[in-house]
Amino acid sequence: MDMSDTPGIVVFAGMADTPIDVSTAWDAVETEVTGAVVTFGGIVRNHDGGRAVDKLDYSAHPSAEASMRALAAEVAARHPGTRLWAAHRVGALAIGDSALVAAAAAAHRGEAFDACRDLVEAVKAGVPVWKEQHFTDGDTEWVGMA
Repeated sequence: MDMSDTPGIVVFAGMADTPIDVSTAWDAVETEVTGAVVTFGGIVRNHDGGRAVDKLDYSAHPSAEASMRALAAEVAARHPGTRLWAAHRVGALAIGDSALVAAAAAAHRGEAFDACRDLVEAVKAGVPVWKEQHFTDGDTEWVGMA
């Protein structure tokens, strides 16, 4: 079966207020016809711009989930034969938590890599999500606020 003859499919795209992980995304997109699964995990790190970070709080506009679904559908349309999954966390996250998880499955690795990167970039650029960074010195900073 040639997957490139079928439209891309969004298995899931949405916001999550509970922990997300790459294995959930992988399991959702992998099938008997996929030859490659590529995953991405955006992880909360303990620093930003040379400053130590303790934790993050993510907030989302009420339209964020609809935006995420629409953007994922656009990515799927650009990548025939792929299966896509993406979730972005909201709420309080600790160092090491996953903030964004995405996966793309396709018949071949190049297609899966391209689709996963496109999905992550679309979410990062187009979903109205903001983070408040809490630094160890007590300062905070909002990122993504225009």
